[in-house]
Amino acid sequence: MSRKQPRKERLIETAAELFNRHGFRATGIDTILAESGVSKATLYKYFSGKEDLIIEVLKRRSAAFEAANIERLRQYRSDHPSATGKEAVLTLFDLLHEWINSERFFGCNFIHAAGEFGDCQNSIRQFAAQHKERNRIRILDLLEGEVKDANVRAEMLVLLMDGAIVSAHVRGLKNAAMISKKAAAELLCIEKL
Repeated sequence: MSRKQPRKERLIETAAELFNRHGFRATGIDTILAESGVSKATLYKYFSGKEDLIIEVLKRRSAAFEAANIERLRQYRSDHPSATGKEAVLTLFDLLHEWINSERFFGCNFIHAAGEFGDCQNSIRQFAAQHKERNRIRILDLLEGEVKDANVRAEMLVLLMDGAIVSAHVRGLKNAAMISKKAAAELLCIEKL
């Protein structure tokens, strides 16, 4: 990480990397400051505390996740103009597979956040839940008008995705997304992958 980078960005990117690798609670402010080379005064200039910093990191992760999904769907639609929404959903499992098999995969920050901040009123947990809900809505939008019980099926697909993430992280099952993709295709009655 470049020291020429603006201090706020350096702080956020360092925190994101450390939270991703070690967890939110296990990563202390002093570690983040030491790794980023940013002073405590700079931290408090931009954030009221660690919770605000965590939420900013999650906001950025969520935005990156949304952008990657939108781009993958755009590219799929461009390559397959006659594809149905339910066929397009399957490309999200390919994106998930790529992420699971990347060097940056340490599980899902949003699942971790919900686990580490168990109180349903906690703003970090609420943001994690909102992120997961936005993902469900994106899938629902693709399915509506194409399948019966689109809402239930969207929920099932999100469960398959989250299950793949957890299986890859906890069990080291690197093909979890492809197994989930097969189950998703069967759920959506799609014959060919």
